[in-house]
Amino acid sequence: MEVDGTLLTIIGVAAGVLILSGWIEQIIKGYRTKSLKDVSKYLMILISGGATLWLVYGVIVSDVFIIGTNVTAIILMMIVLVMKQRYEKVKYVN
Repeated sequence: MEVDGTLLTIIGVAAGVLILSGWIEQIIKGYRTKSLKDVSKYLMILISGGATLWLVYGVIVSDVFIIGTNVTAIILMMIVLVMKQRYEKVKYVN
């Protein structure tokens, strides 16, 4: 099956937007509630590892959508992980 380049671009952008939207919502919710206790840090580490491997793959095949999505995903996951650690420390101190 032959797929048009424009269709591939649309699919790549849509996939990136959908994947990253969940992380943005989590960051907003965590910032508002100052709690990320329900987010597993091990899940975050495993997903970050997978995103890193996808990033390597994207670089090897020179796919800008895979590279961009996974760089952004890694940054967003790091933000969530830092927020999680910061909010958990604050609760232990109080």
